[in-house]
Amino acid sequence: MPAMRIGLTGGIGSGKSTVLQMLAAAGAAVIDADAISRSTTAAGGAAIAAIAARFGPAFITPEGALDRERMRERVYEEPQARRELEAIVHPLVGAETARQVQAALAAGAACIVFDIPLLVESGRWRHQVDRVLVIDCTPATQVARVVARSALQPAQVEAIIAAQAPRALRLAAADTVIFNDGGLSLQALQAQVREAARSFGL
Repeated sequence: MPAMRIGLTGGIGSGKSTVLQMLAAAGAAVIDADAISRSTTAAGGAAIAAIAARFGPAFITPEGALDRERMRERVYEEPQARRELEAIVHPLVGAETARQVQAALAAGAACIVFDIPLLVESGRWRHQVDRVLVIDCTPATQVARVVARSALQPAQVEAIIAAQAPRALRLAAADTVIFNDGGLSLQALQAQVREAARSFGL
């Protein structure tokens, strides 16, 4: 029986990390595309030499990591720079993701969960997973959670939400939805995760 591949996504503040931990505890192999991407541009990361060659040493911090702030400004001023950065980072993320998948399969994983924040936006992930799992909550809950855990103001969080795929679009792409709204107990969330995990063969 081949391992089931699940693409997990949800808006900021929806509780993706909590659900991922629960799925991992249920026996899923978890692959975090975002963490892999960050590691390629961290100090000594696989993308650093190519970024320095393309954009110049000014885009690398003294510690040897990508200067995210400077790159953000560059990408904002020059959209082509984003495509050039992605052309460096994406193949590296793809290769490391494939390596982690092979390791999970070799370890006998029944289910592999890919944490893909931009699953709906990217379009390229849908055909690579068997099912899409969306962690959903109301926008009011998203704002409250992110304000509580960060230094952001409500208006800033609302701007981030507006820049992400609309909630309706995410829900339309979902094969399975876990509703994790404010006031939901951890036990109630755990029950939903257990039910989803069973349907994933865990």
